[in-house]
Amino acid sequence: MDIHSGMIAIIALAVLIAMISLWRGIVTFQSARRMTFYRLRRQREAGGWRLLGLAVVLIGLAFWLPFFGEPIAYQYFPPSPTPSLTPTVTIVPTITLSPTITLTPTITDTPNVTDTPTITPTPSLPLAIVAVFNSSVTPNPDTVFSPLLFTTKGGDFPVNNPQTVFQNPVGHMYAVFSYDKMAIGSQWTAIWYRDGQMVNHETKPWDCSNCGTGGFGLTDWNPPPDRWIPGVYEVQIFVGEDWKVVGRFLVQGTPPTAAPTLTPTMTKVPTPTLTPSVTPRPSLTPTSSKTPVPSATLTSTATPKPSVTPSPTRTPAPTRTP
Repeated sequence: MDIHSGMIAIIALAVLIAMISLWRGIVTFQSARRMTFYRLRRQREAGGWRLLGLAVVLIGLAFWLPFFGEPIAYQYFPPSPTPSLTPTVTIVPTITLSPTITLTPTITDTPNVTDTPTITPTPSLPLAIVAVFNSSVTPNPDTVFSPLLFTTKGGDFPVNNPQTVFQNPVGHMYAVFSYDKMAIGSQWTAIWYRDGQMVNHETKPWDCSNCGTGGFGLTDWNPPPDRWIPGVYEVQIFVGEDWKVVGRFLVQGTPPTAAPTLTPTMTKVPTPTLTPSVTPRPSLTPTSSKTPVPSATLTSTATPKPSVTPSPTRTPAPTRTP
């Protein structure tokens, strides 16, 4: 029995005992009312209150365990690889049917069959993602991951009603998993593909220091609604450059279209820039024609007044000398 099954059994047992305690408490109160002696009646009532209190505690425990008790149990008892992991990992040998492709030497007479070597047995990381690795911790080659569970209802573990087929609009998608023997600080990568084309990825050092080497985690994607194009989506998980697990889900239905308000037709607003046509105001500059004011300076022609200076011609008076 795993931790999840054990929690369900404890919750069911707590609810059953709470119902019995509640029933016994009610019966005790009813019997206490029929007793004539005060002391005995008080003792019987005290016993009834204790049974009711036990029922309340057990019901509270039944509500607390699935939300807080199970995550705490996973911290002290990390989930070990379940037998269901081996079939998913052993899928790799099924992909290694590539030996059947070794028959290609018999077909080497036709050069166009040389495209067959492009079939790779296992997923691999693109070089562009490997180039941005920033972890110096050597990954543990014994790290294992559970199968991916897909949901749009949050990244809690265990996943409630995981699905493999989703209808548009999809919204926020979570791929939840459990893991074991994970080295803290090692580089891990999640790549999302749609029909073989990469649409999203994340890569970073494993920084869940308070989770220990085992527990549960997730990778998520929340694109705009119109980017959920129908097709087969695939999520690949790597630790270092080693592939660990792959999961697939299907999206159906037409995605919602983007809001038409984003159309660039609003850029017609710059057309009012025709206002510079008012610039003909400089045509008023002919007011500078008033500058002929300097023509008043023509009055300076009166300066010939100095011609009056011939008055000194009276000097002939000395002619009386005879």
